Amino acid sequence: MDISRFEKTTDFCWTLAPTAPMRVPAVIYADEPLIAAMDEKVIEQLSNVAMLPGIVRAAYAMPDAHWGYGFPIGGVAAFDPDAGGVVSAGGVGFDVSCGVRLLLTPLTRKDIEGRQDDLADALFEAIPAGVGSHSTIALFGTEMDDMLTGGALWAVASGWGEERDLARIEEQGCMAGAMPEYVSNDAKRRQRKEIGTLGSGNHYLEVQYVSEILDRKTAAGFGLSKGQAVISIHCGSRGLGHQIGTDFLRAMAVAARSFGIMLPDRELACAPIKSDLGQHYLGAMRSAINCALANREVLTHFTRQVFARFFPDAALDLLYDVSHNTCKEETHEIEGVAKRLFVHRKGATRAFAPDHPDLPDDLKPFGQPVLIGGSMGTGSYVLAGLPASEAAAFSSACHGAGRAMSRTEAGRRWKGRQVQNELRGLGVIVKSPSSRGIAEEAPGAYKDVSAVAMAAEQAGLARRVARLKPLVCVKG
Repeated sequence: MDISRFEKTTDFCWTLAPTAPMRVPAVIYADEPLIAAMDEKVIEQLSNVAMLPGIVRAAYAMPDAHWGYGFPIGGVAAFDPDAGGVVSAGGVGFDVSCGVRLLLTPLTRKDIEGRQDDLADALFEAIPAGVGSHSTIALFGTEMDDMLTGGALWAVASGWGEERDLARIEEQGCMAGAMPEYVSNDAKRRQRKEIGTLGSGNHYLEVQYVSEILDRKTAAGFGLSKGQAVISIHCGSRGLGHQIGTDFLRAMAVAARSFGIMLPDRELACAPIKSDLGQHYLGAMRSAINCALANREVLTHFTRQVFARFFPDAALDLLYDVSHNTCKEETHEIEGVAKRLFVHRKGATRAFAPDHPDLPDDLKPFGQPVLIGGSMGTGSYVLAGLPASEAAAFSSACHGAGRAMSRTEAGRRWKGRQVQNELRGLGVIVKSPSSRGIAEEAPGAYKDVSAVAMAAEQAGLARRVARLKPLVCVKG
C-alpha cells in the first residue's frame, strides 16, 4: 500500500482525510511494515465504507486488515440510526458471528504431549470438520427456531453444554432480538445437520499451551499460567449464516435506489437501520449469531467428552467466547453525548475495557478477553480490552493474524502433506479431511501474529496478556 497518502498520526495510527463523497476519515491501526504490506484494496474499501449514510466518527481498519467483500476484513464502522444510518450485510460478512472461544484446563503441556497422537485422533473422530460436514444432531421445524432464538442457552437446555459457561459468552450466550421468521427456508435447510461442526477454511479446534505470560496480573485473573494446556475453538454459523448473507445482500442491492442510497460498491449493499428491510436483516443476523453461539457450545460439549476419556478429573472451564463478524447495537460516546449506535465488526472483535457493565463481575477488573487466532502452527494471543479502545475504534480490536496471500496462491505454493510433515517436526499434529485445505491455511499464508498483536497493543486497542502455541490442530 502507498503510505504516502496517509497522515501518520502516531507510529501505529494512519489517517486518510475525507474527500467527497467520503463523509468521515479512514483510519488504519498498524505499524509501518504492516500497513505497507496491505493490498491497495484495503484503503479503497475503507474509503467506500466512509461514504455510507449515517457513519459516525471514522471507518477503521485493524492491524490484520486485508481485502474482503465490501468491507475490508478487519473493518469497523458505526452508524447512527437517527442520522439515516445503515446496516450492511457485507459489513458483517457471510460467516455471521464467526468467533473464538478459549477453554482452560488444569493440564500441562507435558500431559498433552504424553498422549498427543491418541488425543489428536480422538478429537478428529469426534469433531465433524470440512466442507459439508454433518453432526449427529438434526434440527427440524420448531427445534430449528428454538436454536435460533436460544443460542448457547438452547444448547445447555438441550444437554449439549454447561450452564456455568453462559456468563463467559458474549451476550451471556443468547443474542436478543433474533427473528427466525426472516431466516429463509434455504438457510434453515443448510443448517439442519450442521450444529456441532467446524466447517472449512480457517476454522479449527486447537489444543495449545501457554508459552509466554506478558501481563502477570491479568493472566492470573484470567486463570492462565505458563505451560498450561488450553483449547481454542474457532468457527461460526456455517451454511445458515452464509445463506443469510447471500439472501440479504441481494435484497439490499435491489432496494438501495428506493432508499436513495448510491452505493460506491455493490458489495456494500445496505438498508437504513429503521427500514423494514434493515430490521428484517438484523433479526435474521441475530438468529445467525445465536446459531454460532450454539455451535461453539455444542463443539465444547464434544470436546469435553473426548478429554474426559483421556483425563477424567480434568474440568474444562470457559475463559471467554467472542464473535468477530457482527453488527451490534451498543452505547458509545460521540462528542460528549452517549448514543446508541450499530457497530459493524467484520473480522474484528469487541474489546471492552475494565469495569464495562457487559462483562461478568470476575472479569471486570481486567477487561474483556480478546482472542487473536494465529495461523496454523505459529501461535495465538490472549489480550485484554483497554479504556483507550473506546475512542480509538468503538472498543474494537483485531481478530487474527490476517491473510498475507490468497488461498489460491497458498495452494500453489504448498502441499498439504508437506505442511503436515513440517509442523509435526515442530511438535504440532494437524488433522484435516482436506489436504488442499491444509495447504491453503499454511503458516506462510498469514501475517506475523506477534507483529499484529504488538500493533494492537501499541495502538491502544488491547494489551497483550499471553501467547499460546499449538500442540494439536483439527482443521476444517
